[in-house]
Amino acid sequence: MSYVVADIGGTTLRIGRATDQGVEAVRRVATEGLGRYPGEAPSRLQRLVMAQLAMELDDYLRSPAGLGTSAVGLSFAGPITSDGVAIAAPTIWGSASTPLRVGELLAQRLDMPVIVANDITAAAWRYAATEDEPFCLYTVSSGIGTKVFRHGEVLIGDDGSGGELGHWRVDPRPDAVRCDCGGLGHLGAIASGRGILAAARRAAADRPRESLLPAEITNEALAAAIRHGDAFAVDLLRAALQPLASAVACVFASIGIRRHLFIGGFAVAVGEKFTEVLADELVRLGCFGLTPAQTRAMVRLGFADDDHSLIGMGQLLARSRSMDAYAGHR
Repeated sequence: MSYVVADIGGTTLRIGRATDQGVEAVRRVATEGLGRYPGEAPSRLQRLVMAQLAMELDDYLRSPAGLGTSAVGLSFAGPITSDGVAIAAPTIWGSASTPLRVGELLAQRLDMPVIVANDITAAAWRYAATEDEPFCLYTVSSGIGTKVFRHGEVLIGDDGSGGELGHWRVDPRPDAVRCDCGGLGHLGAIASGRGILAAARRAAADRPRESLLPAEITNEALAAAIRHGDAFAVDLLRAALQPLASAVACVFASIGIRRHLFIGGFAVAVGEKFTEVLADELVRLGCFGLTPAQTRAMVRLGFADDDHSLIGMGQLLARSRSMDAYAGHR
């Protein structure tokens, strides 16, 4: 059977064809959401994004790469119920949005079965094929998402709840930075790519003259400065990753997961320096019962590409013998 898979996040929409070897013929376009139209009403962003999804998927299905497709799989950056309803999508269409039947609407437009899963749920299935022990997968990109994979399943509620550590409040101050969801002091508002970039821009006036950061700071420039050891940029990263290290320590302390994998555009762009700084902070906090060496060994980067959710979605579709067989993969 042939599948077309798509992955929509706060920055990029990706569409490709799932194969036994992974994905191929991948197209990438900017998401018509909050990242492009900040301040736009969530209801209008929902319409823009759904129109874009329908148009881009329909166009792909009509292309040579989409011929013979039997089903479409969509990985989505937000909590998804078992029947394909998007409960929220802060990085895509912002705060205070109403739930949207994404799967049903796309199936009607495309006249084809559509399975929708949370993007990190989908990505977890890619790593389930290579990891031999339970793991927690984190994405650090426009926002922060997490999923725990254990004993053959992603641990998540039927209503799509769970795996949303990015919306855990880590800064209780009344003037804490505001998250895309509208909440204050959330982990994703501080430690995501968007959060760290915002912190860098706020601190730009104080950067030393020898800093590698340009006047107009972008995520690419920030990641490059960190990779090259720019002290100002590394200090910004360290401050941002302190609450993320606390989240990792909490996951370990609560359920004993000792494998923590990091993907996402910002984490991958920073590279090994990301896990190095994160491990430093994790050791500083301490993980009960573990030595510093064991603590450092808990964190590592995932594969250095941006196809995690596409590959995982293909594997999830292949596991589903029918649409009715799909359950528990939000």
